[in-house]
Amino acid sequence: MSLELSAIYRYPLKSARGHALESAAMDRFGLAGDRRWMLVDDSGRFQSQRRLPAMALLDVSVTDEGLRLGFAGEERAVATPDPRGECVIATVWEDTVVAPVADGAVNHWLSEKLGESLRLVHCPDTALRGVEPGYAPAQQLVAFADGFPLLLLSEGSLDFLNERLPAAVPMDRFRPNLVIRGAEPHAEDHWRHLRIGAADVKLVKPCSRCAIPSIDQATGERDPHINRALAAYRRRGGVIYFGMNAIAQSTAQFRVGDPIEVLA
Repeated sequence: MSLELSAIYRYPLKSARGHALESAAMDRFGLAGDRRWMLVDDSGRFQSQRRLPAMALLDVSVTDEGLRLGFAGEERAVATPDPRGECVIATVWEDTVVAPVADGAVNHWLSEKLGESLRLVHCPDTALRGVEPGYAPAQQLVAFADGFPLLLLSEGSLDFLNERLPAAVPMDRFRPNLVIRGAEPHAEDHWRHLRIGAADVKLVKPCSRCAIPSIDQATGERDPHINRALAAYRRRGGVIYFGMNAIAQSTAQFRVGDPIEVLA
């Protein structure tokens, strides 16, 4: 069976709900608009479903002005903040970005809904956060994703996991950007270089997994079965791996249905 790109997902706000796209372009940070926004606590450290599983219920859509957020039937519009305005030193793991802060009213609303003191920040176009050292060219940038611009996963890998679960789970548990159809389970572990349509994609590092795959993205409730099942056959050195981190040129374009060629 030939390989093809079966789905594209974008997550405008780190750790909130994503959405499927029919096509997407890369920019200097990754998929255009992907994880350019983030929630931080009072110290500026990023917050995610690891601590706040209710973030799974936070709907996000991109608008010409910024974002539209939805939670429990309420909506708020957010304008992209001016980088000359209030900024915080936002921390993502070991990295920091000088990030403009969104309007105070939406921060109050988000804090109330999620039960923590939170601020919404934006990664400005001028940010220079590099990918994890040693795995990609030094000039490769990333916005607020954990470490790399793209996450790639095959349908075969998810199918293989679902055979080991009491109830099948959807792809959204693993929050990939690019989904591949037609591969054997975990074939992506062994790929290093793909051509997806006309785009060159380099697979640079296996993706280590935390508790987020155990969170039902429709309800925010935790399900212990997933990580237990993964640990039985995907744990190496005490870490669970599922999917591959990847990079691509800033000029790359993707479209659902693109043919895929394994180059290395």
